[in-house]
Amino acid sequence: MASWLLGTGILLIHLLGIVSAIMALMSSRTSQGAVAWIISLLTFPYVALPAYWFFGRPRFYGYVSARGQRDTVLRRVLVRYRANVLPYVAPSSSPDIQAVEQLAMMPLTHGNRATLLIDGTDTFASLFDGIDRAEQYVLVQFFIVRNDALGKQLQGHLQRAAQRGVRVYFLYDEVGSRKLNEGYLVDLISAGVAVSAFRSSRGFKHRFQLNFRNHRKVMVADGKEGWVGGFNVGVEYLGKDPKHGPWRDTHLKLEGPSVLGLQEAFWEDWHWATDEVISLHWLAETLPSSDHHVVIVPSGPADRQDTASLLVQQVIHSAKERLWVTSPYFVPDQGVQDALRLAAMRGVDVRVMIPERPDHLLVFLSAFSFLPDMLRAGVKIYRYLPGFLHQKVMLVDSDAATVGTVNLDNRSFRLNFEITAFIPSPDFAASVETMLEADFENCRRVTIDEINQRSMWMKVISRAAYLTAPVQ
Repeated sequence: MASWLLGTGILLIHLLGIVSAIMALMSSRTSQGAVAWIISLLTFPYVALPAYWFFGRPRFYGYVSARGQRDTVLRRVLVRYRANVLPYVAPSSSPDIQAVEQLAMMPLTHGNRATLLIDGTDTFASLFDGIDRAEQYVLVQFFIVRNDALGKQLQGHLQRAAQRGVRVYFLYDEVGSRKLNEGYLVDLISAGVAVSAFRSSRGFKHRFQLNFRNHRKVMVADGKEGWVGGFNVGVEYLGKDPKHGPWRDTHLKLEGPSVLGLQEAFWEDWHWATDEVISLHWLAETLPSSDHHVVIVPSGPADRQDTASLLVQQVIHSAKERLWVTSPYFVPDQGVQDALRLAAMRGVDVRVMIPERPDHLLVFLSAFSFLPDMLRAGVKIYRYLPGFLHQKVMLVDSDAATVGTVNLDNRSFRLNFEITAFIPSPDFAASVETMLEADFENCRRVTIDEINQRSMWMKVISRAAYLTAPVQ
């Protein structure tokens, strides 16, 4: 009897492995991922089955986007508010911008002001000032929030805003903020703040959606001012963690119609987390004194296509003279790697700035497996020396720049909810150019010789680390 039960159990596991392998074949987003899962599920189902069901899901299911085609409350509100934005939609004959608009499912708007916020002091001063000036509501979303000195400052500003009658909504990622204690959240709730984790695996139906993260960092005040960029909330982002040293990051303050794009992304995320449709201000306002053009590009694993990866590829393909990219985690998929190499081959000044000091060992090691091909094609790789580089910025020629939350790795391309501001305005691009020129002064350029001189063991380890890229 015992042997019959054992045999039946083994047969069942292998049958489930076959069924799961078929599912991986039909649904994996990349051929490499499909092959890896199929071999694992057929050869080692005892280990691969639980790994696949927890980490192998290719899509995030159940998320309702206002920009989708279903008739929902969100959709109906979106139709009404988009009508208000129509007078501020900037007509564009550029196919490059039209492609970005289609990826975003949001329009290019004019009458915006985009202000770079460089490093932590200026960024958090601007964020806290925005909270203090809010009159109706504040929407706050971060991937990481810590209960340290900076986290307590944020908490205090939110509590005071709620106590003076401002509606405050606080959304955090339960994995990124896993160390945030219950007392911090209880104190916010006691002050009248609406608090929720993103809860990617909420509900029995979505219980295996554990490998997805909400990596967005967004704040909106009254639908008029918005902030987006690389900063989370913790003292290390102020350069006060000796492990990382000085922290180099970039955030962005937006004013004008584009703020409603940030607001829409938060609104959708809050709806997923709570099932609530919150009432917000949807009347666009322009700034006569500034006319930056902006498209907000939300992306994530609920999209029908790999929006973040396609956005990066589109930006690369549009470059004619210059493409400067900064990313703390640089393990791009094959499409982005090929696009970068081709851009360099056609004479574009392609520069990629990455950290000298790693904070994620697998990502750091993975890069060594494909950097030789990049360097041989003419891509220039720079390592930032003073401290940890965390900014996510792209500069295209002298015409456009992006600031957002997307890293150049598979997690940002396919597993995380991200958001990017694409700004095709020459004067804003000029300010990004000045900022990045100063950063390159603090970098060293990587050479092909230093890559080739690695030991055989290091080459093997780097290649093995690269194989984990789909789940990093």
